[in-house]
Amino acid sequence: MKVLYLYAELMGYQIPILKEYVTKHKAEVYVIHWDHKKLTPYVPPALDNIYYYSRSAFSIKQLKEFILNLNPDIVYISGWMDKGYLAAVRHLRKIGVPVVCGMDDIWWKTVKQRIAGILFPPFRKMFFSHAWVAGPYQYEYAKRLGFDNTEIIHNCLSADIEEFNRTYTETIGKKKSKYPHRFFYAGRFESTKGIEILIQAWVEIKEKRKDWQLYLAGNGSLHNKIASHSDIVVLNFMQPELLVKEIENSGCYILPSRFEPWALVLHEFSAAGFPIICSDICGAAPVFVTTGYNGFTFKSGDVKDLIQKMLKIIESSDEELIRMAENSHKQGQKISPELSAASFISILK
Repeated sequence: MKVLYLYAELMGYQIPILKEYVTKHKAEVYVIHWDHKKLTPYVPPALDNIYYYSRSAFSIKQLKEFILNLNPDIVYISGWMDKGYLAAVRHLRKIGVPVVCGMDDIWWKTVKQRIAGILFPPFRKMFFSHAWVAGPYQYEYAKRLGFDNTEIIHNCLSADIEEFNRTYTETIGKKKSKYPHRFFYAGRFESTKGIEILIQAWVEIKEKRKDWQLYLAGNGSLHNKIASHSDIVVLNFMQPELLVKEIENSGCYILPSRFEPWALVLHEFSAAGFPIICSDICGAAPVFVTTGYNGFTFKSGDVKDLIQKMLKIIESSDEELIRMAENSHKQGQKISPELSAASFISILK
């Protein structure tokens, strides 16, 4: 079996899913991915039966020829922003090859989306046979684009939960002995991530923090502004092996985003056993955060609501926080690379 991925920016979390195709489904995997306009310098690892190609190596004509000669059994395409990808898969659809469109965006009710909901459905089958959605918010968008229930599969995105499960196993014992009273954020320091909202909330609860701390790890245009606060510990962007040490010493993950179609990081920190606070705009929140069970959501942009949720964590006993951590770990098992790969391959079954 030949699996073809037509990808925008290939990221590390996708690799465990690709490996599943090889190990569990005996497939050869071919990945064409953008090597320009990248947000990160990530370089995928060399693996048996997984073959990588740079998008810039192909003209549209060459891309069509390569894909038709490859003759894949099934194709994944990450959206519809690349005209070359669309031109190539249109030929595959004519000969009945399943072409699956990955969807991690939310139905925001924008003018652009409303127009797409009108214009796209009549032409959709020319390019895509199925939509592969990340979660319930993406499912709503897929329906509005004309995909039937039988044409929508789930579990598009998965964290490398083996790694984060291992982190949970290695750290939960220490946390039961002395639970770390530390809020933690890892991500970009940009306005879209709601960092200013988090800082404002932290300043306003100064007299109510007890012994809790706030650590922020990442980089971005707001770095210097954040670093000016003496009661916030600011760390640079970390590689996963260093991030594990911060996970061991932290007790609650916060994601205050203003815009976040999915947020794979919620899956990662859920599997790692963290109580979570996140904004209600996060697409992954309905899947990985259950209010009162393993965390809380707050209204995006609402500082007062965020303060209330932070105080709920601060006022919780260590026993309650441990219980939330254990519940979060359970919730993090909902999706795995194995399930993601099986969901995709199910189309051929």
